[in-house]
Amino acid sequence: HAERAVWFSSRRAHLRLCLEKLKVLVPLGPESSKHTTLSLLMKAKLHIKKLEDYDRRALHQIEQLQREQRHLKRQLEKLGSERVRTDSVSSAVSSERSDSDRGETHVSMGIVRRPR
Repeated sequence: HAERAVWFSSRRAHLRLCLEKLKVLVPLGPESSKHTTLSLLMKAKLHIKKLEDYDRRALHQIEQLQREQRHLKRQLEKLGSERVRTDSVSSAVSSERSDSDRGETHVSMGIVRRPR
């Protein structure tokens, strides 16, 4: 019987220690000294639910921002490729003008330009 009493005593001490640690982790409010074990556990459960909800919303927001980032990257790539095409077209037009200044005929993109 003595071994059993020691086991229960150490178990209660361990439980008290865990409850004290829980009091530090769970927001209890101004009347924290008046909480029973049950009320502490209920508040801990509520706090965990709030944290899980916060985590779920944060993950949802991360996913949403990642989708938006991918969309914006695609738009940026599209604008970049359009700019390259625009630059090459304006470069071709510029070179056509310099060719026409020398009296040469230049064909570009199916359009024949003759000197003026």
